Amino acid sequence: MLGFLLTGLALGLPAAAQPGPFQAYLLGQTMRNGWQRTLPAALAPLFSDAPIVALVLLLLTQLPPLALLLLKGAGGLFLLYLAWGAFRSWRAFRATPVNDSAAGRQSLREATLMNLLNPNPYAFWSTVGGPLLLEAWRLSVGHALSYLIGFYGALIGGMALLIVLFGALQQLGPRVERALLALSVVLLAGIGLWQLAQVIEALRLL
Repeated sequence: MLGFLLTGLALGLPAAAQPGPFQAYLLGQTMRNGWQRTLPAALAPLFSDAPIVALVLLLLTQLPPLALLLLKGAGGLFLLYLAWGAFRSWRAFRATPVNDSAAGRQSLREATLMNLLNPNPYAFWSTVGGPLLLEAWRLSVGHALSYLIGFYGALIGGMALLIVLFGALQQLGPRVERALLALSVVLLAGIGLWQLAQVIEALRLL
């Protein structure tokens, strides 16, 4: 079981640190609402990945490539929507985070939806995570749980650390805070447009 636990840890840490839509979202939310209200968003994979894993293991590997393309396109559009929200916050910038007790719950809901529309978890679980989980499951439930605990412990811990680091950068002053918010706009919009461009190119080749 220790081997599967270490494997999960080894896969979860790079997944948390790898730049992508979710990390850009966390940056933008931290700049808008502060790290304390954004911290619940680190739990989003726990809520979004369960249906993703079930779908991948039961259905997705048998579906045509068009299904993943359509999902990727929906994710790109959602990223552009989030980029527009971050841009409006940048335009009406305030150095003090919004005093909204519901901001943490909203961050968790948005982050969960983003993960559901993000093709990366589907690709990971269908190519790497899923086969390893099945291998562990064939040995015992304990092996499978060790793998999942290692992976999500590293992933959620890494995401939480990123949010705290973004919050520390925010304390460097309003100029840095506003620049980081602008960076989140560029990242979200850039990744969204890149995903849509990939979908359009792939559809042309079908």
